[in-house]
Amino acid sequence: MDSSVISVFNLSVYAIYFMLPAYLANVSALTFGGGIPLDFNHKFRDGRRIFGNGVTLRGTLVGTLIGTVIGLIQGFISGNIIQGILLGLCLGGGALIGDACGSFIKRRINISSGRPAPILDQLDFVVGALILASLVVVIPVDMIILILIISIFLHLGANIFAYLFGMKDVWY
Repeated sequence: MDSSVISVFNLSVYAIYFMLPAYLANVSALTFGGGIPLDFNHKFRDGRRIFGNGVTLRGTLVGTLIGTVIGLIQGFISGNIIQGILLGLCLGGGALIGDACGSFIKRRINISSGRPAPILDQLDFVVGALILASLVVVIPVDMIILILIISIFLHLGANIFAYLFGMKDVWY
C-alpha cells in the first residue's frame, strides 16, 4: 500500500481519536438532554427564541462532563492527565457552545428547531470544539481540514443510523 495512503489513514484515525470528547459530548447532550432549555425560554430582540428547546441545561452540563471524562481517559493513555482534562473540557464544552451558536444562527435566519441547515448542522459543534481546543493545543491546518471533512460524514452517518433504529424522527 502506498505510504501516502497509510499516512492519510493514520491521520484520519488520529483526528477521530482527538475529536472523541467533542463527538461524544455532542451525542450525549442529545441523549441525556431534555428539561430546562438553556435559554430559559427567553426570546432575542427579534422576537424568536434564543436557542430553542433542543439546547438544554442538562444536555449541556452532561455533554461537557462526558467530554471532560473522555479527555481524562485520553490523558491517562497519553501520560498527560492535566492536558487531557483541559482538552476534554474544551472539546466537549466547545462542541456544545458551537451547537448552541448554530441553533442561535438557525433561529436568526428563521429555520425552526428540528429543521435542517446543511453544513451548519454538521459543523457548528466541530468549529466550537476546535476554537476552544486551540487554547490548549496547536492544531495544524491540515488536521483541521481533515476533521471538518470527516465530521460531515460521521455526523450524517450517525444521524442516518439513529433514524433507521428509531432513535430520531428525521434522517438529518
